[in-house]
Amino acid sequence: MTMAHVMSRTKRLFALIKEALKGEERVYTEGSINRALILLAIPMVLEMSMESLFALVDAYFVGHLGKAAIATVGLTESVLSLIYALAFGISMAATALVARRIGEKDPEGASKGAVQALYLALGFSLIVSIVGLIWSREILLLMGADAAMVEYGHGYTKIAMGGNVVIVFLFIINGIFRGAGDASIAMKSLILANVLNIFLCPLLIYGWGPVPALGLEGAAIATLLGRGTGVIYQLYHLLGGKKTITVNWRHARPRLSVILQMVKLAAGGALQMLIGSASWIFLMRIISQFGEDAMAGYTYAIRIIVFAILPAWGLANAAATLVGQNLGAGEPERAEKSVWKAAYLNMFFLGGISVIFMVFAPQILSVFSRDPGVLAYGIEGLRLISIGYVFYAFGMVMAQSFNGAGDTKTPTYINLFGFWVLQIPLAYLLAIVFKWGPTGVFWAIVIAESAIAVIAIVIFRRGNWKKVKV
Repeated sequence: MTMAHVMSRTKRLFALIKEALKGEERVYTEGSINRALILLAIPMVLEMSMESLFALVDAYFVGHLGKAAIATVGLTESVLSLIYALAFGISMAATALVARRIGEKDPEGASKGAVQALYLALGFSLIVSIVGLIWSREILLLMGADAAMVEYGHGYTKIAMGGNVVIVFLFIINGIFRGAGDASIAMKSLILANVLNIFLCPLLIYGWGPVPALGLEGAAIATLLGRGTGVIYQLYHLLGGKKTITVNWRHARPRLSVILQMVKLAAGGALQMLIGSASWIFLMRIISQFGEDAMAGYTYAIRIIVFAILPAWGLANAAATLVGQNLGAGEPERAEKSVWKAAYLNMFFLGGISVIFMVFAPQILSVFSRDPGVLAYGIEGLRLISIGYVFYAFGMVMAQSFNGAGDTKTPTYINLFGFWVLQIPLAYLLAIVFKWGPTGVFWAIVIAESAIAVIAIVIFRRGNWKKVKV
């Protein structure tokens, strides 16, 4: 290969990256699959990277407040994961419906579906806000916090749950734009939210000048303000009338048939995530029996793992959009090829991350804590859980591909078996009965997640997802 040829290919690659970051809505039902995957995956991976950065920024600054603070965040995040699960379900439904309508050349139907998704999200978030504002102390007690931790951290829980509407809307509107093929809006909204969060987190936690130190509550307020700004940016583009997916007053009327269709899709997506999230809550409950060091170390390890996993979800989301649009255009074989390409790319990405975590776990964890007890649990958790990254890579792409096709039942059943039938009993057996402690929980995660991936691949190859109607 000549130098001129290398330079030419490099130039085309940079032009493609620039095009992906610029952000224009496209229909990905013809042309090169590799090009379509790159155009979708780059902004989606960056979007998910920004989402994962939220978790690390909060963990870093909150960690300086002590083990009780980071343990409180871990317990609250376990509960918030249920909210994320329901928001994910609605977002997934919005992506599937919008992508299918765009593939069918029906942008008006896509806009109507987007509005109904927002109505559904608003009703759900209001219920969560009421629960969080009234029962924040009881929620922490239920999760295993002691009286001192409840007194110290209930304000954080109250703010985080009370302001959940910005989290929910950020999920749902990003799902709408992803389905329309404009992943850059989702990416840019999270970049904006992250910049503000990074600036506000230390300012509100520790105070500066006229700004009082708010401690742990400051972290929750910073995240709320950052994500809220991201939602305002999203709404500006959604209501601006310059995109394929545009919402205006003619779409504002509630449409029961569309809402019911959305509920049906969202229920499956939310249930599969709730199954997983509930499993994480049970795991945190088991970990809590081994003290603050174990809870803090586990929380740090999970935050770092999420930091790597979420960008990989960007590739999975790209596969979901390609599946939805290509099935809408009557191109099921093109949809399947897109999924396999995304899965192999994800495997190489997470495989590399796994090696980094295995080698540099002590250095990575030491950024967040210097406590020997916390570090011991965190390092062990990070190394053990990352063993299964190659399996996770395939599993998440397959699951999102089912969802993109509108087949939310299959990944729900897979998750039900993998998390509740396998992971929770195995974690209890290894950690409590066999007295492995947190090590047993870590191994249960690896075994269950790997089993889920293998099952998903086997079912995907059967091809029944190609026949689903949305």
